[in-house]
Amino acid sequence: MLQSLHYSFSSIQDEARELVYQGVVSRQQPIYTLCRYIPAREWAFVEGALEENGFLLRDRISDLMGREDWDSD
Repeated sequence: MLQSLHYSFSSIQDEARELVYQGVVSRQQPIYTLCRYIPAREWAFVEGALEENGFLLRDRISDLMGREDWDSD
């Protein structure tokens, strides 16, 4: 039996933040760069969640990450 996966928008944002903090991707790269780090069979679900929230794959990862708070300001 196949289970359908649902990616919440916040989980996608969290994953993007983690990849940026680890230095794996840059904030300036397009969102479609994330497809390298998400299994291909699950990418359609991620794409759907992004589209539902008004994001295009060509938008920057920094747009997806949203507001960031800095402790050292």
